[in-house]
Amino acid sequence: MSEWIEKTRVVSNLRELWTWLSGQRLDVILSILILVTGAWGFIELADNVIEGDTQALDEAVLRSLRSGEDSAQFAGPAWVRQAARDMTALGGAAVLFCVTIAAAGFLALMRDYAGAAFVLAATWGGQLVCLGLKHFLNRSRPEIVPHWDDVMTSSFPSGHSMMAAVVYLTLAVLLVNVVEGRRLKSYVIGIAVMATFLVGVSRVVLGVHYPTDVLAGWTAGLVWALFCGLSAAFFKRNRRQIHLSSSEESG
Repeated sequence: MSEWIEKTRVVSNLRELWTWLSGQRLDVILSILILVTGAWGFIELADNVIEGDTQALDEAVLRSLRSGEDSAQFAGPAWVRQAARDMTALGGAAVLFCVTIAAAGFLALMRDYAGAAFVLAATWGGQLVCLGLKHFLNRSRPEIVPHWDDVMTSSFPSGHSMMAAVVYLTLAVLLVNVVEGRRLKSYVIGIAVMATFLVGVSRVVLGVHYPTDVLAGWTAGLVWALFCGLSAAFFKRNRRQIHLSSSEESG
């Protein structure tokens, strides 16, 4: 009897979920699917890293980027190494802090205080999540090649990659809601994705992260940005409904 009640409850919950999803816009449904898939992918990747299943591939990629005779030398053109050092700064704490404060300040001057609070909460919340994941998983930095950048925290996930995804994708979502036209929206999203991609690649080139660290950072950053975006849309919708209900009652 108890099993039948439990199954009935599950079916009822699934029906409620389906009813809610069917009433949402296509972009909201896609965002939820990407969020769930990304969270599952991160968990699977973290499990493989902990088990050591990815170690051989990670090390092979790092070695392929260095000279076979001297691991302190880059295997490709010298300008690529310099470009990596330049690009990695886009995911550094100082640059992201300045970008976040500048964006929040701009929104505050536009009297969009909710947008400013959203940017600050998404960024600083993402930083706390990143530090928590690093502390919990506690993967050591690569030791098979010399580092070309200073590092202080553990390796998994890549903080530069994750925070670049959080900040640039969050700002892209805000801009997409302002600009008009599919071409402009695609351009904004493309720039955010490209910046996030280049930051992550630079961490591998500099030898301070394994490729799986970067992949995990991208995934976690995307999941967090989508979670914040969906949460903001949910609260905004509820606030609008409350306002409409109050207006109808007063009228």
